[in-house]
Parts: sequence; C-alpha cells; structure tokens
Amino acid sequence: MFVVVETGGKQYRVKSDDILRVERIDAEVGSKVELVPVLAMSDGKKLQIGTPAVKKAKVTSSVVEHIRGEKVVSFKKKRRKGYSRKVGHRQELTVLKIEKLG
Repeated sequence: MFVVVETGGKQYRVKSDDILRVERIDAEVGSKVELVPVLAMSDGKKLQIGTPAVKKAKVTSSVVEHIRGEKVVSFKKKRRKGYSRKVGHRQELTVLKIEKLG
C-alpha cells in the first residue's frame, strides 16, 4: 500500500514506516503531524486518484528531528570584468516517520 502526499510544495510517494525528509514543519520533536492533502492512494490492487485530493484520507506521521540539508553553492562569474559572486544556502528540513496511512 502506498500514498502520494503533498507538503512544502512537493509531492512524495510514501509507505508505512518510511523515513521522509521534507521542508521544515513547525512542530515539536516527537509530536504527531497529519499530512494532507492525499493526492493518490493504492492498496496494491486498486489505485484511487483524487480530484484534486482523496476525500477523508490522511497520513499520520511523527517528527523524528529537525536538521539542515547539504549546502548548495551558487557561483556567478563574468570573465575579465572583475565580477564574481558566491552565495551558499542550507535548507531547513524536518525528518518524519510515516506511521499510519488511510
């Protein structure tokens, strides 16, 4: 059984007991979080696709920890002009453990 959920502007295909890294969610470590909307749901035989979301479906997960992702470096340069710019970014992430689908 799998479910497609949307959080942080991205879509994720998850199963029960999956570990998922999503954009930072404002929740305490150890608390329960419901991921809605559920865009698609499958039980292995039948695929149910929402328009735009499956009604009365939700995914329950718990917050494992808050982390920061890898550094992404953006570097720009114009040759022979003396122009260069280097900017780094680290995304704030939340690690979720999927507990219950349905």
